[in-house]
Amino acid sequence: MSPGKAAITRVGGKAVGPVGFGMLGLTKPWAPVEYPIAVKVLRTALEQGANLWNGGVHYGTPEANSLHLVKHYFEQYPEDASKVVLSIKGAFGMKTGPDGSPEGIRASVEDALKVLGGTKTIDVFECARVDPKVPVETSIKALAELVKEGKIGGIGLSEVSANTIRKAYAVHPISAVEIELSLFTPDPLHNGVVDTCHELGIPIVAYSPISRGWLTGQLRKLDDLPQNDFRRMLPRFQPEVFDQNFKLVEEVEQIAKRKGVTTAQVAIGWVIRQGAIPIPGSARVERVVENTKAAELTDEELAEIQRILDALPVSGERYGGTQEKFLNA
Repeated sequence: MSPGKAAITRVGGKAVGPVGFGMLGLTKPWAPVEYPIAVKVLRTALEQGANLWNGGVHYGTPEANSLHLVKHYFEQYPEDASKVVLSIKGAFGMKTGPDGSPEGIRASVEDALKVLGGTKTIDVFECARVDPKVPVETSIKALAELVKEGKIGGIGLSEVSANTIRKAYAVHPISAVEIELSLFTPDPLHNGVVDTCHELGIPIVAYSPISRGWLTGQLRKLDDLPQNDFRRMLPRFQPEVFDQNFKLVEEVEQIAKRKGVTTAQVAIGWVIRQGAIPIPGSARVERVVENTKAAELTDEELAEIQRILDALPVSGERYGGTQEKFLNA
């Protein structure tokens, strides 16, 4: 596929901006953000046109996760509920893994709705990962029943292969496919996922478009990460590969300097040119403003970036350990 301008502007039948917002940055349990600050961040995201909000039942704790934050926000600003397209991931436990059974999916949706308390509908619900013990067709049929009952607006897929997308699409229309897509993870461009979504007309939602902070320009050395930062456990941030991976950041920085934009804006602009909706997350208002002003990249700049990616492949798996087996399933 040759990159082009983002043409996908609707998710679940509702118009969305070119950039969405990922709520993980506001609800991570290792660095919680106070609700008054989080509300300002969400309000700013919407004001900047980022009306696709993406969260998860497992983003945070059972008592304080994305859904609790969403409820709190819409209690403050009920008039914004109709403006936001809310996509929620669930049917997944950080310790137990995915549960794609009809019972597990229904329980997850019911729990999410209970937390929201009628403040906002779930426009798209995604099983966070594919359950290897349950045929994807079975999971989609269960979600289709929830759509029919009006409990969710549409069905999303997360971290799926091209084959799984086709199987799911054959059962029920798919509102969105969420994948990791960034300069550090261009894999979906080569494994058929992006091509399949474009062929079937399914919106692509790209999480971690700035590569878990790599492409913010704030990480220059491993010691820039706090000792309790979860990224220290990820393969791409290990001491033996950190300096090698940072070379990619330095090359992208040169493009950003020439254009008078930030490295993150180049990274997000690149994702948009692949026909995806990036959902960068942030805990600060100023970062939201920055991230919603993506750089416009020329064809020549895209070609230059491709040469950089070819010359400097990223070292290390995305997650490592048991979580890696649930990717691109």
